[in-house]
Amino acid sequence: MQKRPQTIFTTVRSEGAILPADLLARIATLDPHLQGLTPDSYYLLKSEKLNEAINRSWNRLLSAWGAFKTAREKLPGNDLGTTLTRERWLLPLFSELGYGRLLTAKAIEVNDKSYAISHSWQHTPIHLVSFRLDLDHYSRGAAGTVRSSPHSLVQELLNRSDNH
Repeated sequence: MQKRPQTIFTTVRSEGAILPADLLARIATLDPHLQGLTPDSYYLLKSEKLNEAINRSWNRLLSAWGAFKTAREKLPGNDLGTTLTRERWLLPLFSELGYGRLLTAKAIEVNDKSYAISHSWQHTPIHLVSFRLDLDHYSRGAAGTVRSSPHSLVQELLNRSDNH
């Protein structure tokens, strides 16, 4: 049986290799050799502090999440909530992450097969669907899941397209 490595964090658990525990530790200790830990990395004004910018973003997204959650609870059961999810949560989230306003995408054709991806950023397909849809399962009649699950749709496009 594998033993889980020790970590300095009590509230964060890293699984897999996307955010390894040693990288999280370097971030927490502000390792000077790790890029992306200074205000310059985020094009902040010289007078802005990184923690203040982080707090502004957090508060903006916390407010967006609260508004989305309240509206979501009032949504009728027969409404998938795709527009609500997109406009009140996902687009503000992507904007705050620096993507700007995502562009609505036309279906992408690869080898005579169409991929109805909802949005894009540069050459990156981004498929925004309702909070009510499971990303790993096909949902009959739901926009964005016509032939396969949202995850499978995007993964297949990425596997078949050299441009994305």
